[in-house]
Amino acid sequence: MRLLILIGSVLVFASSSAFAQSEKEKGAQRSNAFEPYTAKEEKAQVKQLKKSKKKSFNARFNRKLDRKMKEFEKRMQANAKEDRKMARAMLKPQYSDPSYFGHKRKPKKRPVGKRKFCKECGIVH
Repeated sequence: MRLLILIGSVLVFASSSAFAQSEKEKGAQRSNAFEPYTAKEEKAQVKQLKKSKKKSFNARFNRKLDRKMKEFEKRMQANAKEDRKMARAMLKPQYSDPSYFGHKRKPKKRPVGKRKFCKECGIVH
């Protein structure tokens, strides 16, 4: 009885391995328009793509550094432009002429009896 079970299991195992081998051969021989490449060729192509995309840390770091330097230069140019604009504004009389007292327009000089206290500069004029 044991002998029959042992022989039966060996036959089942042998037939399943033979069936698996025949399926592998059929898959390797099969070629159609939907699957023009075999699995090995696809894996090789994927590996080549991965290798070509792989970059070293230094290359990535240098690329980021270059981008940061360009951003820094843009900011510095924008700041310089803003400084020039402010310098031009400071040449206007409301900033350079002391008679303006910080007013946007020159304050009126009223007669002594009609003078008012100014909230902007704290002077009566």
